[in-house]
Amino acid sequence: MQEAHVEAEVRLAQQGSREAFAGLIRHYEGIMYRVAKSILKQDVDCADAIQETILKAYRQLHTLRDPKLFKAWLMRILVNQCRTILKAQKRMIPTVELVERSATNDGYQEVEIREMVDALHEELRVVITLYYLQDIPVKQIAQILDQPEGTIKSRLSRARTELSRMLGLKKKGESMHESL
Repeated sequence: MQEAHVEAEVRLAQQGSREAFAGLIRHYEGIMYRVAKSILKQDVDCADAIQETILKAYRQLHTLRDPKLFKAWLMRILVNQCRTILKAQKRMIPTVELVERSATNDGYQEVEIREMVDALHEELRVVITLYYLQDIPVKQIAQILDQPEGTIKSRLSRARTELSRMLGLKKKGESMHESL
């Protein structure tokens, strides 16, 4: 979906078109899942976060002033919802730890990189996922996470350093784009 089309769909959705809103959600569902998965480990928690995000976005769509910012607005709701779930989980006493392993045919390197990204601290993992895997610019990530741009750049740098260390890259200047 092109940016102009997204803006038009947002405007229609703001005027009450359920079909337009559903189309927007379908367009962003993959991104929403990947962002949620970068914060939450369990698929069931991701599904809960996405469902709550969709409900909140639908109810609050009228508050969005600039349709161009729909994606950033939606991702911010999602990140906040994921954080709410994490806080609730920290208050619970785990009784059984379930480990989910998904079989992929994407190759070992991609799985290895995904595992390394998952091993990062949450604040670094979220920034790496939004920047590299979702192609969201630093400025929008800063808006989504409600953090200064400098903080986002610093986290990206720390995450790159940590991933490089994990990958065992000796060259200091090697780009993360080559590895990811």
